[in-house]
Amino acid sequence: MATQKFYLFGDAPSTAIEILVGEKGDLKALQTTLAATFHIAGKQEVGFQNDSKALGSLEEVLDSQEPVAITLDGGKVREIQGPEGLPIVGSFYEIYPDHLGNHDRLFKQYGSVIKTTSMGKTIYLTNDPAVSVLAFNESKHFTKKITENHPLYGIKDNTAIFLGDTETANWAAGHKFIPPCMSPKAVRHYTPMMQECVRDSFSVFDELDSRNESWNVYQYMLKLASGFIGKIVLGMDFGHMDSVDAPLHSLVSSIATLLSLNKKVTSRGQWYASLPFGDPQKLRNLRKSLFSALAVEVDKARLTVGGDLQLHDAALEAKCVLDYLLRAVDSQGEKLNIDLVYSNIVVVAAAGFTTTSSLLSWLLYSVVNYPGQQERLLQELVDHGINEKTQWTPELSSSLTYLDSFIKETQRLHNPSYQPGRTSKTEVILPGGYRLPPNEVVVPALHAIHQNPKIWRDPQRFEPDRWSTEEVKNRPAGSYLPFATGPRGCIGFNLALAEVKVLLPELLYRYEFSRDGDEAVQYDPEFQLIRPVNLYVRAKKRTSWPEPSK
Repeated sequence: MATQKFYLFGDAPSTAIEILVGEKGDLKALQTTLAATFHIAGKQEVGFQNDSKALGSLEEVLDSQEPVAITLDGGKVREIQGPEGLPIVGSFYEIYPDHLGNHDRLFKQYGSVIKTTSMGKTIYLTNDPAVSVLAFNESKHFTKKITENHPLYGIKDNTAIFLGDTETANWAAGHKFIPPCMSPKAVRHYTPMMQECVRDSFSVFDELDSRNESWNVYQYMLKLASGFIGKIVLGMDFGHMDSVDAPLHSLVSSIATLLSLNKKVTSRGQWYASLPFGDPQKLRNLRKSLFSALAVEVDKARLTVGGDLQLHDAALEAKCVLDYLLRAVDSQGEKLNIDLVYSNIVVVAAAGFTTTSSLLSWLLYSVVNYPGQQERLLQELVDHGINEKTQWTPELSSSLTYLDSFIKETQRLHNPSYQPGRTSKTEVILPGGYRLPPNEVVVPALHAIHQNPKIWRDPQRFEPDRWSTEEVKNRPAGSYLPFATGPRGCIGFNLALAEVKVLLPELLYRYEFSRDGDEAVQYDPEFQLIRPVNLYVRAKKRTSWPEPSK
């Protein structure tokens, strides 16, 4: 057996550690051993050199009289950089109010992994797909652990599937019970309800048309999406489309306010979150009242719940997600603990309507902002024989290939989600040689990844046809992540996509949309998701449609 001392190129030789190398080992085996020892993650080429030359064989490595430096893709290990910022506030004012644009600027300045410190809270961000895929995978290097620096810390709840740490029994239980009710088969179960909800909204949009009024897209998409989620998650009719001026249900407005307060509080650091007054106290109080209000709805449902069913049977027979969670049993006959039902129903409801309402809003933005898109989408509907009597199915939605490309391109440029954080379990050397310390939060910056010019040709151009090209089909893994990926990826993505693929075509077939005003559309930097706040449209009821293409 032989030994040799190794250190990461870029560190001091004095940091070298002695590694046992088998006499019959080969260079590849040594590289694997060193990658594990030094926590070198991803597909980085591990090379060797000493003070005098590069070392290309195992014999040269073992014969070196000096500690051997480990090179990473031929380069050095390096510390992650970022703006120095100002005293106390750190880099807060270099990021807000336009965190999307400023993060992109910082990537160009400091590289593909950056460090930001705002109000005492440190977060690392990346626009590198390779780093993002590593972060999203539950592994020896990363997990979802919501520390004080995590964007969701203000609403952390280790009894809820989205708001809790991975390495808990509660997350494992939630991950067993909740995904079946979001599966493709379960989504099919809810397709008629999607169609019913959007058609129920026509009376409101018809009334606005008759008044010749424009309307705020996000506010009405919030009503529409949350109305649907209210029915399929809670079995409740929120009455959002009973009239033009129908108010938001108190549960919906409370959830929206909660997400706004959490963003305001967590972006300002833990010292601010600990204040016993102002927004931090409002967040704590609202969280308690919201959970109490939803617990009342759960208790009502428990009084009339049907018989127990196996997970996948319950997903297809339950009248809503709440009904499913109360009835579903696993293969051992166990049910989801009722305390976990209370907390998870909050998350499923909130995540369901906030994401979809924002996505629908950006889809309508793309319809009115990018010339020719509305016409192409309408033509595809006509060519597939879609009309006011169409009964939607997943197969019909899937047959609309241009609609699918249009949605993908909108999510690439205007994705609602942007900050899915993961926490390092060890020190890890990321692709690019970046050294990430343990217990630090790294955020795959989805907007920056989706518009990274190293990956996407003409990234600022809205071009749905790119999705049928070999260039995009062969893109690197992790370069398109609208719902994140890995074990903690969005479990509701099937439902969200199915919903917009019914709601948007129904709206487009019935109405011709046009933009009202030419003011630049702004997003809300102090909300948990990216949503347009000042987009107004006019929806005019169609009286004619194009002829089918020959």
